[in-house]
Amino acid sequence: MSNDSLDLFDETPTMDEAPPPAPPGNGDEPPMDGDALPLDRYAERAYLAYAMSVVKSRALPQVEDGMKPVQRRILFAMNEMRLRADAKHVKSARVVGDVIGKYHPHGDSSVYDAMVRTAQDFSLRYPLVDGQGNFGSRDGDSAAAMRYTECRLTPIAELLLSEIDRGTVDFVPNYDGAFEEPALLPARLPMVLMNGASGIAVGMATEIPSHNLREVAEAACLLIKHPEASLDEVMAILPGPDFPGGGQLISPAATIREAYASGRGSLRVRARWRIEDLARGQWRVIVDELPHGVSTAQVLAEIETLTNPQPRAGKKDVSQEQKQLKTLVLGVLDTVRDESSDKAPVRIVLEPRSSRQGRDEFMAVLLAHTSLETTTALNLTMIGRDGRPQQKHLVQILREWVDFRYVTVERRTRHRLDEVERRIHILEGRMIAFLNIEEVIRVIREADDPKADLIAHFNLTEVQAEDILEIRLRQLARLEGIRIEQELAKLQEERDGLKHLLDSRAAMTRLIVKEINEDAKKFGDERRTLIESVEPVAAAEIKVADEPVTVIISKNGWVRARQGHGIEAASINYKTGDTGFLLIETRSVWPLIVVDTKGRGYTVKVSDLPGGRGDGTPITTLVDFQDGAKLAQAVSAHPDTRYLFANSGGYGFICQIANAMTRQRAGKAFMTLEKGEKVLSPTPVRGDWVCAIADNARVLVFPVTEMKEQAGGRGIIVMGLDKDAALAAVAVPGNEDDLQVLGTGRGGRETTLAVKPSQRELWRHRRARKGMTLPQKIKPTGAR
Repeated sequence: MSNDSLDLFDETPTMDEAPPPAPPGNGDEPPMDGDALPLDRYAERAYLAYAMSVVKSRALPQVEDGMKPVQRRILFAMNEMRLRADAKHVKSARVVGDVIGKYHPHGDSSVYDAMVRTAQDFSLRYPLVDGQGNFGSRDGDSAAAMRYTECRLTPIAELLLSEIDRGTVDFVPNYDGAFEEPALLPARLPMVLMNGASGIAVGMATEIPSHNLREVAEAACLLIKHPEASLDEVMAILPGPDFPGGGQLISPAATIREAYASGRGSLRVRARWRIEDLARGQWRVIVDELPHGVSTAQVLAEIETLTNPQPRAGKKDVSQEQKQLKTLVLGVLDTVRDESSDKAPVRIVLEPRSSRQGRDEFMAVLLAHTSLETTTALNLTMIGRDGRPQQKHLVQILREWVDFRYVTVERRTRHRLDEVERRIHILEGRMIAFLNIEEVIRVIREADDPKADLIAHFNLTEVQAEDILEIRLRQLARLEGIRIEQELAKLQEERDGLKHLLDSRAAMTRLIVKEINEDAKKFGDERRTLIESVEPVAAAEIKVADEPVTVIISKNGWVRARQGHGIEAASINYKTGDTGFLLIETRSVWPLIVVDTKGRGYTVKVSDLPGGRGDGTPITTLVDFQDGAKLAQAVSAHPDTRYLFANSGGYGFICQIANAMTRQRAGKAFMTLEKGEKVLSPTPVRGDWVCAIADNARVLVFPVTEMKEQAGGRGIIVMGLDKDAALAAVAVPGNEDDLQVLGTGRGGRETTLAVKPSQRELWRHRRARKGMTLPQKIKPTGAR
């Protein structure tokens, strides 16, 4: 992109502005005429304009009021319609029509969907719209059409709207300039943390969890009183999210702190349940709180899938893993029922197969294989006070809101001071008229221009003279003078107080803290989500005997396992047209790591492999290769074992088996390959020296410490290669072991060349060098 590329968040010119001058031709491109715009420049401008619109006008909330534009417009329109908490409900369609007609020129469904979410007590911790009718359910049922539902604001919406008409925020023209709408709402508390937000923009996303109002208010007060407070001090007050549906946050305190410190992380959340004892020693589990975003229907569907598995797409039968999970779950669970109701929004009854089984083991199986325990993302991305989106840490969010609150209260104070001074000015004019009532009447009666004569005769301003001319005769009564004096005294006292606020930072701080505490006392409630660190439940599995097995993989990708080690290769039979590829001696409890020809890694449990003396099963029934990929290599070892993975292009890295593992059938990106490169046979790291062998019979030996250890990727250069040469094999033999170089000699005969430890010094050099040529004529194909 050129140096004059547009900044996404600078003032972006609209598409109907005059285009920039065309760049001078470079000889390869035809010159552009005066009105033309190069395609790359036009595409860049159009894309950035679109991206900025999505980021700032749709997806991300503002740090000041926590609102996205559509939410802000809905609340403002309802406030303008006087649909406050004490008003009568009106049809949702009326509100939606007002919003799209005046402020939000988009489809009605987008507005209604946003309104529905702000009314759902299972979506927002503090709903802002009071809905009447069917506004959806936590099980995913959609809301009724807007012509059937009614709405009004909730009392807590007062935190956003009560100061809207006090000069606290700027108003901007709407889309056609016919009306004005607020650029922000004057939030009296950090709503961006209280209700959170979720959205996907262009190149960024946000996932802000909800928090408890009282804790957020107390944390804000702490930063107001002590601006330099640390994250640990804030988290002592605000320890973590508080989800609408409760649940239990089981992540360690260090994990939660790290997420808040960086603005991004993943938290582990678990359902809450209780044991209900029944007659004759029987018992059952009652789940009454679920993790945020998990529904009762989802949990029941997951249990149904476990207990009644169906073949995956493109498969004729259920997998061995599905069969094992079915046996596992049915071995502990007898009955599951949904007894949710209006009085109990969540009530899942789980009855064990036997009352003698362990209660913890019973729940461990269900937690491991259903959404009763799950992760929730934390991504504190929002638009800051500078108008730019940023991933912010917790203290930064609160500090920016505190700055906004100071500005809001100052603007509110100045606005009120202007009102008071205008009223005092008018009352002072009325007092002059009251004290000189006969003279005022005479001047008005005799004057051709009463306003000008009053101004000249009594030294009034135009505002005062106009007010005197418009007052009613009843306001000239004797009691009115007393009222004027009382109101003047009261307003003058208020004016002094307002000026003191504006002149004293300490006084304004005390006022802000007082208002926050009053709001917390009025609207606050108890925490719903329990924060208690617990070890996450590992996937409960059927116990597998730890015994030696040999994994047999054929050239065509058929895989099986036979008990024991030392199996003769000649004794193994394969399908017609197929031959042996790999014979891996391992153990039944170790994983099998499979790498395909595109570098993607997969994990298969050795215990899931079919046994016996049959042909086995295609590896594709156990993993889902990406399009066009085939089996390239496989390895099985203890998860702590370190292996050197390399490709024919000369690159590689060291990786623990545990870091190569994945739970996804579709695997994960593991080795980065260039076009034409092949995956070499992985080799265990047994000694201190790496031996790299190229297919042009060059060998390089270097210390293993020069290799990089990583969980995947391209790696680093293992060996420099001549043009048209490729890396044939790598090995890290034991320090006292011979290295066997496999290859073909004269006449294409298979040849093995033994390199003794004492001979390694002949080829020793630094990593990434080309090495030395083997003394014997051989074309290397592998090593062991």
